[in-house]
Amino acid sequence: MKSEKQLPTILSAEDGLIFTNIFKTFRIAIRPGNLIIALLAVAVICLAGWLMDFSDSVIAAAQPGGSNELNVYINNPAKLSSYIEQNKDTDKKTGVFSTIWHFAETKFQKIVYSVFAFDLPSVVKNIAEYFKAALWAVKYHFIYTLIFSLFQLAVIAVAGGAICRMTALQFAQGEKPPLSEGLRYSFKKFLSLLTAPIAPLTIIIFISLFILLLGLLGNIPWVGELLIGIFLIPALLAGALITILLIGTVASLPLMYPTITYDNSDCFDAISRAFSYIYSRPWRMGFYTAVAAVYGSICYIFVRFFIFLILASVHWALELAIFVNLPGRNENISKLTNIWPEPSFTNLFGNPPWLHHLSTGFSESVAAFLIHLTLLACLGLLVAFIISFYFTANTIIYALLRKKVDNTDFDQIQHLTA
Repeated sequence: MKSEKQLPTILSAEDGLIFTNIFKTFRIAIRPGNLIIALLAVAVICLAGWLMDFSDSVIAAAQPGGSNELNVYINNPAKLSSYIEQNKDTDKKTGVFSTIWHFAETKFQKIVYSVFAFDLPSVVKNIAEYFKAALWAVKYHFIYTLIFSLFQLAVIAVAGGAICRMTALQFAQGEKPPLSEGLRYSFKKFLSLLTAPIAPLTIIIFISLFILLLGLLGNIPWVGELLIGIFLIPALLAGALITILLIGTVASLPLMYPTITYDNSDCFDAISRAFSYIYSRPWRMGFYTAVAAVYGSICYIFVRFFIFLILASVHWALELAIFVNLPGRNENISKLTNIWPEPSFTNLFGNPPWLHHLSTGFSESVAAFLIHLTLLACLGLLVAFIISFYFTANTIIYALLRKKVDNTDFDQIQHLTA
């Protein structure tokens, strides 16, 4: 008869003390070094997206407040072709990056609020629409998506590797390494960090080619259908392997960077370890991820509320002092409102003047532009916190799984060899 300690459980008495290490994530994630690296990554990616969006290719409806390609595809993919045909001559077009950015921002807000409200169906629905948006980008803007995705992956490899390394050093040994040390490590391990997420997908594509080849042979008259019948079992086995690899890749992806930075692993060792931890302790990984997701949602709301209080208090103080209204225009609109609309918790930017059809002079336009840049920096810090929290949490989760599976102490961390 098995003892109680031998029974498989997600959370034992001993683990009750271990999983609370996840609550160290916030304190590590808000370190200036982590936030600066994440903010630089956001700035570089946004700059690249902004430059690539000069070739506006996403069709938007001509009427005010109209939809765009992505919204139509999310609601009903079958209607997208007719929508493009009807609006192909319109001058109102946007870029792929800006379209995805606004869509992702909206969906992320809904996911966070749904997690906080324990609305699991809404969380699943919004996450599914993320994948649907990615499918739209690949299907209708393949070249743009391929180039931008590779660039984004390279930037994330450097930033994510640096944050994971700095987190590992602080969590494992109580060190607070400088920003330069994290970046130095990620640049030296750049090839492993870059290829770790790509390698499993490459294997999946390679296996899929055999099934594709069988499908092509199926076009041969008389012989084709016989070949499909004969080789259907090997094709099903290949499909099962693809499914295992796909599930393992999606589930283990958050652990690949921590594996490299914690154990100084290469690409294939990182994949092997991550897959091993996922398939040997799937429920434990799910539990740790759920705790981190709920805790992260609470921390995100706190950080967003903190930024909102800063913006609201400054706006309120300025509004008390600026009492001049716009001469010759709407008397209810103050000068401050015209250059900086009142922020809210759900809309940190406020509604810009052009949404209210307010005219602006040269000085007001310049002031509104400068204020908009400042607000973008605040939003960038919020996104940087999300990125920092994500990599920090997954590094700690990797340490917990490594402790459980391999019985390796937290303070054991590999350093770069000369």
